[in-house]
Amino acid sequence: MTETDLPTNWGRWGDDDQSGTLNLIDEAARARAAAEVRLARHVSLARTVDPVPLTTGLGPVGGPATMPAGVMQTVNFTGFRPIALTDSLVVNTHNAALTHLDAFAHIPVDGHVYPGVPTQDAVTPTGVKHGSADPFTAGIVTRGVLLDLASNGDGLTADGRVGGADLAAALKRTGTSLYAGDAVALRGGWDTDQPLHRPVPGLDLSAVTWLHEHGVSVYLGDIGDPRPPVFPMPLHQVALARLGLPLVDAARLDDLAAVCGELVRWSFLLVLAPPRITGTTGLVVNPLAIF
Repeated sequence: MTETDLPTNWGRWGDDDQSGTLNLIDEAARARAAAEVRLARHVSLARTVDPVPLTTGLGPVGGPATMPAGVMQTVNFTGFRPIALTDSLVVNTHNAALTHLDAFAHIPVDGHVYPGVPTQDAVTPTGVKHGSADPFTAGIVTRGVLLDLASNGDGLTADGRVGGADLAAALKRTGTSLYAGDAVALRGGWDTDQPLHRPVPGLDLSAVTWLHEHGVSVYLGDIGDPRPPVFPMPLHQVALARLGLPLVDAARLDDLAAVCGELVRWSFLLVLAPPRITGTTGLVVNPLAIF
């Protein structure tokens, strides 16, 4: 697949679009999602993160990884017997230990942010003006489907590559249907919060094409782009940057898989409610699956 063959949604919803594949979540999609709620049972798809002290978190933490810790904390005291205690958090949004929602401005391609806005016009020293996570902060509600590649307990090998045929087979095993506007939660059975020199499995371009052809609105995964990286990076440089497909990186899907197996149901109502902080390249998020 060449650069000219890569799937794209640039121009599909206008030159100034900032919603990307969220445009596929129409009233029918939300109605399908609501119909999934029968037990009012819910499960979080986010990782648990323990903050580290700000004074130590800026250096490499937990091995030869080169990024600062996901969350750094300073506890604020006021006086000897304070009326209230507060803390300040420094969040490294795109850390692999932190479940987060990528905005389109996170990854430009060819000097442009989805859907073709020059990077210098989209991102400024005072915040993101185009392609920020702002549209996501209204909340994302749609039907989700779990595709489990680790249901046999084995998971993927470190050099594993997930293609469109793997996604199709996983969907077939669920016995459910995938509709335009649905979200896909992909479980590879991996913790990708590994030192950057270690290989991890990930999706290939045929998997992104499969997501595009099925009208997937949001991707959540405990795996993403493989390491060592391949270019173009299938999820970040094609799905996010060219298709406008929001990515939830570093999801934790073991609890979801357990509940789906118990209920023998692989579809659910998905709720994403990131904080309403404007002008960002992404936001921490706690996805909820409701059955």
